[in-house]
Amino acid sequence: MFRDCVLTVKRGRPLPLGAVAELGGVNFAVVCRHATAAWLVLGDPQTIGFETEIALDPRLNRTGDHWHVRIDGLPEEFCYGYRVDGPRENGLRFDPGVILLDPYARAVSARGPWGERSPNPRRSLVNEAMTEHMPVVGPNTPLEETIIYELHVRSYTVHESSGVLHPGTFAGLAEKIEYLHDLGVTAVELLPVDEFDETDCAYVNPLTGERLLNLWGYNTIAFSAPKATYAVNSGRAEPWDEFGAMVDAFHERGIEVILDIVFNHTAESGDDGPTYSFRGFDNALYYILDEKGRYLNFSGCGNSLNTDHPVVRNFLLSCLRNWVAEAGVDGFRFDLASVLGRDRRGNVLVNPPAINRISEDSLLYGTKLIAEPWDAGGLYQVGTFPGGGRWSDWNGRYRDDVRRFWRGEPGLTAELATRICGSEDLYAGRGPLHSINFISCHDGFTLHDLVSYDHKHNEANGEGNRDGNDANFSWNCGVEGPTDDPRIVALRMRQVRNLMATLLISQGVPMILGGDEILRTQQGNNNAWCQDNEVSWVDWTFAASHRDFHRFVRKLIALRKAHPVFRRRTFFVGTTAAGSPDILWHGVQPVRPDFSATSRALAFALDGRRCDRPGYVDRDFYVALNSDDQDLEFRIPSSPSGRRWRRVVDTALASPDDVVDLDAGPDVAVMSAYTVRGRSMIILASLG
Repeated sequence: MFRDCVLTVKRGRPLPLGAVAELGGVNFAVVCRHATAAWLVLGDPQTIGFETEIALDPRLNRTGDHWHVRIDGLPEEFCYGYRVDGPRENGLRFDPGVILLDPYARAVSARGPWGERSPNPRRSLVNEAMTEHMPVVGPNTPLEETIIYELHVRSYTVHESSGVLHPGTFAGLAEKIEYLHDLGVTAVELLPVDEFDETDCAYVNPLTGERLLNLWGYNTIAFSAPKATYAVNSGRAEPWDEFGAMVDAFHERGIEVILDIVFNHTAESGDDGPTYSFRGFDNALYYILDEKGRYLNFSGCGNSLNTDHPVVRNFLLSCLRNWVAEAGVDGFRFDLASVLGRDRRGNVLVNPPAINRISEDSLLYGTKLIAEPWDAGGLYQVGTFPGGGRWSDWNGRYRDDVRRFWRGEPGLTAELATRICGSEDLYAGRGPLHSINFISCHDGFTLHDLVSYDHKHNEANGEGNRDGNDANFSWNCGVEGPTDDPRIVALRMRQVRNLMATLLISQGVPMILGGDEILRTQQGNNNAWCQDNEVSWVDWTFAASHRDFHRFVRKLIALRKAHPVFRRRTFFVGTTAAGSPDILWHGVQPVRPDFSATSRALAFALDGRRCDRPGYVDRDFYVALNSDDQDLEFRIPSSPSGRRWRRVVDTALASPDDVVDLDAGPDVAVMSAYTVRGRSMIILASLG
């Protein structure tokens, strides 16, 4: 390949970092503080090994900590990497025998098809497919109108039932946009789509002998390179084009794209982990180490990125900027985000510079920022995550309290009321939109499994069922796992309707796990990160077998989107200046809520005149929730604005009566006794 090229080597420029095509050549620049020698190596992406190596002169090709060189005459497509030498002390781990990926690489060559090990290592790539892209303008959906749908690119369409032309790819996901638009979600949140090695899983399924794969991808190799095998043409390494086209297609249908970003650790793992990039360039700079140079592990994955270092912060900012500038990404969810708030020795910072930089970056300022506000080192920051008004949190307290209420624990009505109102106890001084409410997510039981299993069943993961969370607050409704008992099946259907309806009428930003609307099951596995099979894949035949629940979810999403009384920007204030409350609490009797230690019932009414939209009058709504086994009679109060009530939702009823269009349901008279069945809830709406 390079034998036919006449290469001209020039000093090059220290900025920008990465490999940047210029007129007639490519400029290479990388940060490496403690190196004593460095080489740029070049090769053909389609062959094993490298063909050309260029030694960098520390005097000519170095400015500060930036090593740089310009090469003219390169082919249109080539791969490259670096060899670096230096001291092996004080936490440094230089090894000139390892060819390193460029941390700033925008593309990485695929080693082969998904899941196949290859002798050809991943390498930084430049080709003509990496052309400048002008993204379609995103919908810029306000947070109060946002409904997030979390999914995995491969798992969502790889099942044979998906019906897409390109299963398991960005293009295949784009084929499902009409389905998502019809469901009513406003944003998809994608599990990691940057480059990772799915074959780095060391476990084997003891039940089948199957070698397991790292399906989820929370083990990043290259933070600015889309996953090559998520592209249809992975051999040509054109994921940027396909990823950008997918984002454009979502934007054209008014749906935002949020990326799950893993800035807490890298795929280089602990002391005996592989060296891809960061460890070889400057181990002591990129990672949090103790005084003896050992990794401090706040991620649970062997290492923690040193985000308190300015060089690392600059790097992370450049990665986020790439996704926004080149593909128009609308926001980011940060995995174990509390790691970003630790200093170079792992201490918790009051005012973390990494989080502040992300919050205030001018290019990112219009994006949504979502924190998973805890880490594996015991730091739990739900409601206290730093960053101020720019960040929303995954509200783990919401998940747990709603689950516990609906599985029948007594004395949770006060906690439930607080969660439904937007968790003001956690977000006081901010607002309900800082709470990302969810019942289920990729990490844990699916909605179906939450009402079908008391215990996790992770034996297939190969860790003796020790992995995954034990505190699931689930309830199997009387039988562990699958059953044909019609009584239990009916109870489980009431429970999933209860959980989903509660989520969609709560203040805050709801997030739905992809496939929950068709009751996807993981067969009791609550940590399916390594299950690239039927356990994790969305089986689209469930869309037919659970069409009634899909209808229920779609109707509840539409109800939420149509009524700002469920989508407040501010917390309820109780009694307003007009003299009437914006929310009025009830129990089985009007204005007599029961927040005692034995209570399992709660009711409330929302005044549509007080929906914090000046000049707008919404419907009034009455909601009654009964998590007791026994039926309860709720005496129906008058509507806050004096309008008549009609039923919209009763989760104890079969489809299509479980949810009906506004004004299509039966009248419910004031002061009448409405029987709310055990383990069910109702929603009434005033006439318009």
